[in-house]
Amino acid sequence: MYAFLIVVHIFVCIVLILVILLQAGRGGGLSDIAGGQPQSILGTQTNAFMTRATEVCAVLFILTSLTLGIMSTQKGKSLMEKNRMVEVLTAPAPETKPAQTPTAPVSPPAVPAG
Repeated sequence: MYAFLIVVHIFVCIVLILVILLQAGRGGGLSDIAGGQPQSILGTQTNAFMTRATEVCAVLFILTSLTLGIMSTQKGKSLMEKNRMVEVLTAPAPETKPAQTPTAPVSPPAVPAG
């Protein structure tokens, strides 16, 4: 699933770059380099199509980025760390016993010899 999402993300990135570069801005875009207007390629509704394509690609880019970020944080935790967290959460509370003071052994009193 993770590899598939990376492939989709890379594809969306490339399409987003191309869609943005094909739009005619103030200084033109890739369309000026080719010598033609994008209207001649896609018809008279090119501006509306390009705007909509940019919006869709941007939303897909954001969604795949967030999903990959979440999956990376979950994937980055070690298996031992996950098990330790489960043990800590499910372990019973330790029993508390009253503190016992150590006592020295009492020897019987010495009887004088006599």
